[in-house]
Amino acid sequence: MKLRVLGCSGAELPGHNPSAFLLDDRLLLDAGTVGSMLSEQEQWQLDDILITHPHLDHIRGIPTLADNLIMAGQPRQVRVHATAAVIGALRAHLLNGLIWPDFSTIPSADAPVVRYHEITPEITFSVGEYRVTACEVNHTVPAVGYRVSKGNCTLLYTGDTGPTDRFWQLAGAASALIVEVSFPSGQEELALLTGHLTPELLKRELAKLPVLPRRIFITHLKPQYSEQIRPELDALKIPGIELLQDGAVYQLA
Repeated sequence: MKLRVLGCSGAELPGHNPSAFLLDDRLLLDAGTVGSMLSEQEQWQLDDILITHPHLDHIRGIPTLADNLIMAGQPRQVRVHATAAVIGALRAHLLNGLIWPDFSTIPSADAPVVRYHEITPEITFSVGEYRVTACEVNHTVPAVGYRVSKGNCTLLYTGDTGPTDRFWQLAGAASALIVEVSFPSGQEELALLTGHLTPELLKRELAKLPVLPRRIFITHLKPQYSEQIRPELDALKIPGIELLQDGAVYQLA
């Protein structure tokens, strides 16, 4: 499984893009960054998007992606997989015909460029060659993380979350984990209030796993705190931890 990081930041500043992770050039985990990192031809290859929650930094690439696909002038469709709460938010507040055109009805209701697929947490479904299971996590809005498997390779992605339990209970064996750490440990109160993790909270969360994945990718750092978070993560001395970088490509096995 090839993992390409389009964005892995918890805020937007020059050189720091919102969350989006591309698997094998075709499947997106969240869509905070799309058009600014993918060429028109690369966008054309996208088939499916898994959305964790409706915060803008995880969905804002969808409208311009849909517009670019329409501009290509050929029939093309991208499927957005999400819970009913997330789809409802997209319909009401983003692709609503006011903020942006409702691309779930364009160019026609029968063959739209965006098609929604409502998912149910803990019910496994297929997306092409992937087996996907969503699980609710602890954030300030309804949110899920994902377990994505292809062959013998499994990737876990928490999305945005504070301390949670069920996600780790369903994790099973995994090749890699993408997990958020947004604030330094001294900001634990703020992290808990906003549904995020610190290095110390991450340590407690990973202790809930019977076996750690070989690779633990850290995402969603607030750039303003990155110089504090990095040494705190090093001090955990947990094997396999890596800080993700925008534009980086990883081979998972």
